[in-house]
Amino acid sequence: MSSVRIVEVGPRDGLQNEAAPVPLAAKIALIEGLAEAGLKTIEAGSFVSPKWVPQMADSADVLAGLKPLPGVSLPVLVPNQKGLDAALAAGAKEIAIFLAASESFSQRNINCSIEESFQRTAPVIEAALARGVKVRGYLSCVLGCPYEGDISPVTVIELAEKLAGQGCYEISFGDTIGVGTAHRAKALMKSAVGALGADRVAVHFHDTYGQALANVLACLELGIGVVDSSVAGLGGCPYAKGASGNLATEDLVYMLNGLGVETGVSLDKLAAAGRAVCRQLGKAPTSKVAQALAAKLSGADTDR
Repeated sequence: MSSVRIVEVGPRDGLQNEAAPVPLAAKIALIEGLAEAGLKTIEAGSFVSPKWVPQMADSADVLAGLKPLPGVSLPVLVPNQKGLDAALAAGAKEIAIFLAASESFSQRNINCSIEESFQRTAPVIEAALARGVKVRGYLSCVLGCPYEGDISPVTVIELAEKLAGQGCYEISFGDTIGVGTAHRAKALMKSAVGALGADRVAVHFHDTYGQALANVLACLELGIGVVDSSVAGLGGCPYAKGASGNLATEDLVYMLNGLGVETGVSLDKLAAAGRAVCRQLGKAPTSKVAQALAAKLSGADTDR
């Protein structure tokens, strides 16, 4: 694998799982800073009801407030037709839809069965495509569910094929609770590549048990070239109190740099964007690389 496209999910998936709210100006500055760092796909927000996700209530204002970012895609999450209408009104050019590979997770998180969730997403995808809007699919709990435990790989692949058949150009396979290990992740993604082709497969690993980078490395060997991650490791794991959540983009970029894999991302600018938003949150980045770079900067300041 000579290059990897990183899908930066911090401004959406990350911030919506942080307890502290982030001001509109800081969200805009974060996205613009990530673009300045070289990221080309940045999740900009979510058009889910603010009753359920209050952290994303200003997503339309975020899109309106951004300066032009040529060559940067800004997908937003939409749950239904109402969300799509709001996203289109805000000028969204790409959306993401969300389904679960676990029946229990689907019932508890979106209050419907897996089959019903497909019935909801089908018209949304169709309407988006009719407007020239790209659609990305998220499939969660692919390696385990907080309620059911292990999930059948056969079920995961069948659901992914169905999403692709509905019109999603890419399926992001999410290990929502971070229980996957390299062997299991690679086995599942080998089946996914066989079913969909490597160019339609992305991976989204949580670092709850410290396995995210190992899982990514195993999947790169299959020719998968799209990886989701979150600057500064934003977004905790809601099913494991105190545990790490999203894979930190800084850690991912550092590993890829060491492998000679091209990302087009400046690690220093990326880390700076992460430090800035973490100051807003009153916390330190969970990224090991960000912490090391910050210590190095602090040491340089002391030396002077």
